[in-house]
Order: sequence, then structure tokens, then C-alpha cells
Amino acid sequence: MALPQLSLTEWAVLCLLAERPAHGFDLARALAPGSELGWVWTAPRPLVYHALDRLHELGLITAQREEPGKRGPRRTIMVLTPAGHEAVEAWLMQPVAHVRDMRAALLLKLVLLQRAGRDIRPLLQAQQQVLAPIVQHLEQRARESQGAARIVALFRLAMAQAVLEFLTRMLAETAEPSLGKTATSPDALA
Repeated sequence: MALPQLSLTEWAVLCLLAERPAHGFDLARALAPGSELGWVWTAPRPLVYHALDRLHELGLITAQREEPGKRGPRRTIMVLTPAGHEAVEAWLMQPVAHVRDMRAALLLKLVLLQRAGRDIRPLLQAQQQVLAPIVQHLEQRARESQGAARIVALFRLAMAQAVLEFLTRMLAETAEPSLGKTATSPDALA
């Protein structure tokens, strides 16, 4: 399946709707600073509503029903379409292609998979396979470069090596039964 070209906010909204039907205000709360997903990715309410509009236009979500708001307008409960479910499944298991995107996209995928009670190891392993040749390429580039190109290559190499180390550590820890427990704060992860 060819994945739709979505922003990370749009993917986050789509994946949250895969967890359960929701309205925009609930989704914005789930992506607010200080929320579980907010440790990784935040989106203000207008961007969440814009994401809902775009996902609806693409046929990935549809309105399920309306319910009265507590103090405001009626709220539209949105659900995934079959195409939306397919897209979520494919995206969550697809490794991130660029080192620059790993901090946000990879971390978001891992947290979303864990929230869904899914095994994160297949994504970790796939990401290792994608990242290992990138590290080798960057090592060569750092050896052969000078000046600004060397600075950039060394920085990208350090970032890629750090992610590779993280993947290795996570794979080792996922073999332990204690990793299945959800942390309640960023400090609990340290």
C-alpha cells in the first residue's frame, strides 16, 4: 500500500482515532504539552482540526455521530475508514528513512504502538536494518570530508549512532517483562 503524504500531526491524529473514535477537542488534549503523547509531539487545537479536515478529505476518516458539547457547539465523533485502518497499520510498522526525522517520527510510532499494547520489536528491528547502512555511509563521509561538510557529517553520524544505540538497548529491554509497564512521567523513563 502506498502511504498518503501526511504531516506528523495528521499521522498522530489518525493513529489516535485508531485507538478509539473521538472528537477534535479530545484529540487536541491528547496532543497537548504534558500529555503522554505531548512528551513526543504536540499540536495546537487549530492544527488538530485542520488535520481532521484533511484526513476526512482523503477518505481516511468519517463522521460517526454528533454529540452535544458540554458548554459549546456539538461535537462530531470521527472514526477511521477501512483505508484509514490500512494506512495506520502500514505507517506504524514502516521504519523512518531519515535520521533528521527519527527523534519525532520514530519515537511517536513507538509510543503509539506501546499505547495500543503492540509489540514494538518488529519496528525496532526494521529501523536497525534501515539505520545500519546509513551509519556506515556517514562514517565514510566523515572520513572523506573537510570543513563544513565534515562538521555536518560528524553531527549526523553522532545522531545516527545514538539512535542505533537506543534501538539496541530497546531491543534488549523488550526481552524483559518489566518493559511492558507504562511510565507515568518523562522522569520515570530516565
